[in-house]
Amino acid sequence: MSSLIIKSKVEIDKWLNQFIITSQRLFENYDTLVDDIITNVKDNGDEALINLTNKFDNLKLERDTFYFLDEEINNASNMISKKEKDAIKLAAIRIEKYHIKQFPDDKFWIDDLGVELGYRWTPITSVGIYVPGGLASYPSSVLMNAIPAKVAGVNKITMVTPTPSGKINPLVLYAAKIAGINKIIKIGGAQAIAALTYGTESVEAVDKIVGPGNSFVAAAKRKLFGQVGIDTVAGPSEVLIIADNDQNASWIAADLLAQAEHDENARSILITDSLNFAKTVESEVKKLLVNLKDNGIAKKSWFKNGVIIVVNDIKDSIGLANRIAAEHLQICTNNPELISNNIVNAGAIFLGEHTPEVFGDYILGSNHVLPTSRTARFSSPLSVLDFMKRTSISKMSFTASKNLGTAAKTLATSESLNAHALSASLRIPLEDE
Repeated sequence: MSSLIIKSKVEIDKWLNQFIITSQRLFENYDTLVDDIITNVKDNGDEALINLTNKFDNLKLERDTFYFLDEEINNASNMISKKEKDAIKLAAIRIEKYHIKQFPDDKFWIDDLGVELGYRWTPITSVGIYVPGGLASYPSSVLMNAIPAKVAGVNKITMVTPTPSGKINPLVLYAAKIAGINKIIKIGGAQAIAALTYGTESVEAVDKIVGPGNSFVAAAKRKLFGQVGIDTVAGPSEVLIIADNDQNASWIAADLLAQAEHDENARSILITDSLNFAKTVESEVKKLLVNLKDNGIAKKSWFKNGVIIVVNDIKDSIGLANRIAAEHLQICTNNPELISNNIVNAGAIFLGEHTPEVFGDYILGSNHVLPTSRTARFSSPLSVLDFMKRTSISKMSFTASKNLGTAAKTLATSESLNAHALSASLRIPLEDE
């Protein structure tokens, strides 16, 4: 297999341009099929969900079997080892503590004209959480999506998850129980997103949908945004590692493969200032792949999308990192803060060789639902604020209304909005007009 190392400016620019183009073309191949699924669910409700679940997940549902029963959830919990339960509980505690610190405060004040102004935060009433099933079944995603919603004060949390052939990871159900999710539906795919958006005879519509899914789920979320709140349209997962020659090449190789094994479209990128280190890491990746259990996805991803970029100076990585705007940015240098302080586009940053991105997936406490496909240029990790609304509140006294009324009338008149001008003028004493 050919080398994945690129080092000339021409090669780097060519790769970066292709990276940007690829990021912009996500989901185009799924639009027609997803349109049909959405229309089917909107028009036919439960019947569509039953037929589509049978077709795509080989699961025959009836209306009274859409939801997991408490007995099923408890039975799944009994299948889990104490070690696994303790790990999930520890992760849940850390995630909750982290997100409690994000809780916003209401604020009110009186300005110099006597106008009372402010804003108040309130939780979204109902939220739907999508949790992948099948090949990608992640209890960690349950915690990362549900716990911030709970911290925010959301009362109704409905989880949807595909259960192909009736199978589900018991850890997913246990995590849902720990996180306090109200209802769990055995449905996935674009049809689940449509059901949460429009509602059916058995599924209650929600106000916002969060959580990663496959390309069909992402395409459905993109199409339904505006009719329902959406956290983000997630593309393939990605990691960018910046590392100098003093790092452990085997560790860096493992970190790259940890990202690659998500799916074959995942992107693992290394930037280094040492050609020798680049070659060593490339060699270590190949060695690790030989011994990595179930390495098929990681191998496809690495040789399809993996790249090692060699720059003249490690500081040259800053400009590249800001253009790549990676979901995960791992900085493994002797003084990672020197680079981190100049990074403005990244979903999450992990500093130093002892802080691999993998820890962020599970146990650090920060959220692992992050902007992908260069959307870190304008968006942020999932947070408590994603489950809250900020409402502006104002109150004017007679004096304040009098002081501002003339200016409001003038602006309304300049925009030819005569009813606006009338409304303002009625608050102005005649002698002030």
